[in-house]
Amino acid sequence: MTDPPATRAPRRSPADRYKWTALTNTTAAVFMSALDGSIVLIALPAIFRGVHLDPLAPGNIAYLLWMIMGYRLVQAVLVVTVGRLGDMYGRVRIYNSGFAVFTFASVLLSFDPFDGGHGAMWLIAWRVVQAIGGSMLTANSAAILTDAFPKEQRGFALGINQVAGLAGMFIGLVAGGLLAAWDWRAVFWVNVPVGVFFTLWAYRTLRETGKRGGGRIDWWGNITFAMGLSAVLIAVTFGLQPYGGHTMGWTNPLVDALITGGLVLLAAFVAIENRVSSPMIQLSLFRLRAFTFGNLAGLAISIGRGGMQFVLIIWLQGIWLPLHGYDYSDTPLWAGIFMLPLTAGFLAAGPVSGYLSDRIGSRGLATGGAVLFGASFLGLMILPINFSYWIFALLIALNGIASGMFASPNSSSIMGSVPGHLRGVASGMRATFQNSGTAVSIGVFFSLMIAGLARSLPHTLAGGLQQQGVPAHVATQVGSLPPVSSLFAAQLGVNPIQHLLQPTGTLTHLTAAQRQTLTGHEFFPSLIAGPFHSGLVIVFAFGATLAFLAAIASLLRGANPTVKPAPGPQEAATAAHLARPDR
Repeated sequence: MTDPPATRAPRRSPADRYKWTALTNTTAAVFMSALDGSIVLIALPAIFRGVHLDPLAPGNIAYLLWMIMGYRLVQAVLVVTVGRLGDMYGRVRIYNSGFAVFTFASVLLSFDPFDGGHGAMWLIAWRVVQAIGGSMLTANSAAILTDAFPKEQRGFALGINQVAGLAGMFIGLVAGGLLAAWDWRAVFWVNVPVGVFFTLWAYRTLRETGKRGGGRIDWWGNITFAMGLSAVLIAVTFGLQPYGGHTMGWTNPLVDALITGGLVLLAAFVAIENRVSSPMIQLSLFRLRAFTFGNLAGLAISIGRGGMQFVLIIWLQGIWLPLHGYDYSDTPLWAGIFMLPLTAGFLAAGPVSGYLSDRIGSRGLATGGAVLFGASFLGLMILPINFSYWIFALLIALNGIASGMFASPNSSSIMGSVPGHLRGVASGMRATFQNSGTAVSIGVFFSLMIAGLARSLPHTLAGGLQQQGVPAHVATQVGSLPPVSSLFAAQLGVNPIQHLLQPTGTLTHLTAAQRQTLTGHEFFPSLIAGPFHSGLVIVFAFGATLAFLAAIASLLRGANPTVKPAPGPQEAATAAHLARPDR
């Protein structure tokens, strides 16, 4: 008797193997790109010390702002353009080139040969180049996945990709603290081996599976869009800096000129796109409800999430951790560690919501996530400054879960609503909304926070210094420090009181008890706590409002396009009409 033939497991098809290869590579890419957007934020104290920059010198605030915002600004400006290039010349080709550019810039960043301001400018310039590579990666990764995965698995794949991106943003906070404790250049070294491996792997394994749109480059559209959006975001950067005796620069004529000029250029861009035969973006995509309202909801959530991240870091580093006995030099690392529940919540909810969106649709999950996101802001708003950590951890974990519930279904809804040959530009437009929201959020949240601080911080700070024996004229001088400087001092792990009083020689004329109080962990955090809480209430109320507006926009998106039945002849004709380049 012969044995029955062994049952063989079905072999996976090449297409099935390829989609997992594409998911792995693009997930690593968006993780690296997002990681580098935040890893510098937490490593800034070590970077400033490494290039010998005084964090409280007035002119150096600009360096700090550009190290934070320059990367986001470039990504916001370029993602639509490189997404369009991906549609024209091949998404994989542009994506692979982006990996090489990103890795090359990481190498140059880790070998800064200069010191002081020149060293800072070297870092800012190569961060711009790195952001160009990151834009090429993020703009085309979602389109590559949408091409590679069938529609019933698309939400899961895009959810994994989105989770990797936002997880990179939060993990960068911890990684930056750990690596900077060893060497500030290590925050750039970490990209090099990973970048080299995945660049080579991408060139060997990824292939074009989508259709190329052909056409020409819309030069006037690209120029007006890039210059207009850049002008607006640069104005935000200048608006945060003191000007002419004011705590912020929103009265600066240059800021007004940049905002006005930027809006005029963006209006010109819209007019150009309605007239050229091969537009940079397809404005007709905004006739699709899921695309339009999904992007509006994503913009509102991005503004809230980006601003909240910076505010929470300053809250922890500048007030809560010093009040609990942590040295200022250690607060950046511990702030990242104490924010881990936020990352954990997102990592738990992101893949699950992406999986569920493929089965039950995107609208309910995304809307519920936006509502929960707003509720977490309301909880943070009523939290006392010197909170109990388990309550704080629960609230930020809920915030992370809400972000995960929203991000994956929202991306799946947006990408599933557009014609296949426009997925590259649609991915770029989605990334532009997200990156612009993150960049604008810094300006919006910091402006609200600084406005809250400016009303009472100078008087509170000067009065507290005089009570500890500091002469009135010195106390007034320190109290007049712009609130933005106090915020960034806290973010950079610097005790501003000790830093500012030491050069005056005042500390040597005080008693030992007074010196210990002024330079200790609790004096500055205790003084700033009241004014800071007033600012927190304003920014969290604003964040909650944004979240609830996002929930309304999410409801208005209509039925999930990824779960609709196959279109009939009339729907197909409508889709073809929307995709025409002259529309």
